[in-house]
Amino acid sequence: MKFFVNFLSAFRIAASFAIIPTLMFQMFWTTFILYVLAAVSDWFDGYLARKYNACTKIGGVMDHIGDKLLVVNTLIMLSIMMPVWFVVVPVILMIVRELYISGLREFLGTQKIEMPVPKARFSMGKIKTTLQMISIAAFLLIFAIGTLITPASDSRTLMYLIYILPQVGIWGLWLSLVASVWSATQYTKTFLGHLKKMK
Repeated sequence: MKFFVNFLSAFRIAASFAIIPTLMFQMFWTTFILYVLAAVSDWFDGYLARKYNACTKIGGVMDHIGDKLLVVNTLIMLSIMMPVWFVVVPVILMIVRELYISGLREFLGTQKIEMPVPKARFSMGKIKTTLQMISIAAFLLIFAIGTLITPASDSRTLMYLIYILPQVGIWGLWLSLVASVWSATQYTKTFLGHLKKMK
């Protein structure tokens, strides 16, 4: 089971890089399916690791790296493909947030102190990740559905999706930014608490 759990994390890392060329070459359905599988694997490997006590140090590292790469790589590609402020601004701020938290963890690591991810089922960090996953999936689905629309298309379902999906993507992106900032303040409080103990 440990091998399978680690395989899922490795798959997520591979998928995060595979998404770049598939978007560049406009293989939108391939990108969407690949992203959904990778996103589902994020939940699945965590569930299996907890249920079967299959947690390993290398698995924890791969899981963390895979999560970040999947989100960051896809967000960067989407911001390149949709260079509008209401996409680019939250993407930049969320990437800065990830670098900030990584910096806090790295500093505490030099002091032999860990800053673990909150275990609460509905922690702000998990809400942030869920919103990001939904938002990114919505944007990718827009591109995929766009390949089905032709001048002769008269499908109301497709037209409805083309209308509603951008709303889901944009609102999800900005709400995930709010959750990102909120969780960053929680990490900052934890960091400052450790910093006080060092004095």
